[in-house]
Amino acid sequence: MTYHALVPADVERLDPKFLELARQVSTATLTSQLLRRGFANTVMYGVVPLRPDLRLAGQTFTLRYIPAREDLDPAETDNRTSKQRIAVESVGPGDVLVIDARGDARAATLGDILATRIKVRGAAGIVTDGAFRDTPSIRSIDLPTYAQGQSPYVSTRVHHPLEINVPIGCGGVAVMPGDVVVGDGEGVVVIPRGLAEDVIAAAYEQDQREQFIRDKIQRGASLLGVYPPDEQTLHEYEEWRRGRGRG
Repeated sequence: MTYHALVPADVERLDPKFLELARQVSTATLTSQLLRRGFANTVMYGVVPLRPDLRLAGQTFTLRYIPAREDLDPAETDNRTSKQRIAVESVGPGDVLVIDARGDARAATLGDILATRIKVRGAAGIVTDGAFRDTPSIRSIDLPTYAQGQSPYVSTRVHHPLEINVPIGCGGVAVMPGDVVVGDGEGVVVIPRGLAEDVIAAAYEQDQREQFIRDKIQRGASLLGVYPPDEQTLHEYEEWRRGRGRG
């Protein structure tokens, strides 16, 4: 079964090389670069990784829940009409399913079977400001997953899936379809699609420079002239960078 005709909003795809760079950059550095461009509300509040060892980078495919109501949700889920199931069957390589659960973790937004299907479809990860169920099992899936909590209750006890690939809020952050989302052990940051290449490239360069500075500090250098770097330190960094084949 294919669901693509039911899913709105084709998005401009990001060159995979930028997603690879994003996987190597900390969310802390990305937020610094976003702040320099005037974006101060980009980190999801209360959304934490199930697997801090896995790095997340992809483009957002959104799913919006509203509070459940008895006349909206049938006793048995219909895979052909449920927006949750349509979303799961529509994500693909490079996509991150980002779920707006209104910060309500009283019931899960999905469980391990749907997470497994998302993994098999090649998606890059799942982010929700609600809960997962089957959380121990989801941790065993080699897929970056982020949530606000965990609950054994099925989603329909609290949530009704209403819309796919529309603007949503997740963890207090505005998320547009096709935005770039990056996650690490510290949290999840959302990068507006129009800024993604610039922000990621600048963040990668910043991380490389800070790696050089950390190495100097570890070897006994003081902060003076090193952090922040003065002209001499920047010159040394450029020499180091060229030596690594990045010049």
